[in-house]
Amino acid sequence: MPVTATKGRTKARPIRVLVAKPGLDGHDRGAKVVAASLRDAGMEVIYTGLHQTPEMIATAAIQEDVDVIGLSILSGAHMTLFPRVKKLMTDAGRGDVLVIGGGIIPAEDVHALEAQGIAKLFGPGTASGDIIAFIRSWAEKRSE
Repeated sequence: MPVTATKGRTKARPIRVLVAKPGLDGHDRGAKVVAASLRDAGMEVIYTGLHQTPEMIATAAIQEDVDVIGLSILSGAHMTLFPRVKKLMTDAGRGDVLVIGGGIIPAEDVHALEAQGIAKLFGPGTASGDIIAFIRSWAEKRSE
């Protein structure tokens, strides 16, 4: 039975994840692999496509009523774009949405981003199962 997200909801439903590619990064193979893995694990996945602004990502996340935002970046703009998405979600009253990320992110930036509310960052070579397990664990704690 798939883990569901139920906090604040009257009816259980699959975990909804928005996978987004912020900024000018034009490489989305990894994001598509993760999106497919999450979908195969029973989650509902919305993929925004390339070249999304933080505002576009936050708007889509709110409109789609997602539980999780997964950001993927290889361009090096993570220190600007990831916190901006998190702030927009918090400002919109949706600070409860889990924001995770992946891509090429130096270790020193990982700690800084986590301190700014990005829940977890996954580097190259991370097994899809690790991402799935992290999201499921978060959803289980949230529904308690």
